[in-house]
Amino acid sequence: MADKWEIYQDNAGEWRWRRIASNGRIVGASSEGYSSRANCVANAQRNGYTGS
Repeated sequence: MADKWEIYQDNAGEWRWRRIASNGRIVGASSEGYSSRANCVANAQRNGYTGS
C-alpha cells in the first residue's frame, strides 16, 4: 500500500505537508511552514510527492 500524503494548514495559517506510512506512522514532514499552498506542494514534490 502506498504512503498517504497530507497537505494542510497549521494553527498559524501556514501550509505544511506530511507523509504517512501504511502503518499510520509519520515518516516525513515539512521542516517549515509555507505562505502558499503551491510552495508547499513544490517542496513536497522535491521529497517524493506525486500528487497535485
